[in-house]
Amino acid sequence: MYVNDTEILFPFRIAPGLRDLRGQRWRHLVDLACSAPEASVDQLGFSLLLIRLNGCITCHANSYRAMRGCTVCASQAVKRFKGRDWELLALYRAARADVEAFLVRGKRVREAEESLLMEAVDEGRASWLR
Repeated sequence: MYVNDTEILFPFRIAPGLRDLRGQRWRHLVDLACSAPEASVDQLGFSLLLIRLNGCITCHANSYRAMRGCTVCASQAVKRFKGRDWELLALYRAARADVEAFLVRGKRVREAEESLLMEAVDEGRASWLR
């Protein structure tokens, strides 16, 4: 009873189908994420929100959730969320901030690595690069 709808983490392609599961604030959030450019901070933040809400990290191939598929799992998680829509928006804002922080941290790491590499090249310690 395996479904072809199962992926490792929340697939953004199913986001539009979640639009009408809650109130107006939720619909606005889904519209915002779906209209954002691909792989933007808005889309990534929304995906992280759903990954956390669905428990994607603990899902595996033989789990009940995986056997039902990501669409069913995400729909069920959004419908069953006990909080109000504004609480989901707060969780989204937190997820979006986490994505932004990760991207900034990653950029700093890349810049530091490039700087160290350039210093090594300038000092002749990285002869294998030439």
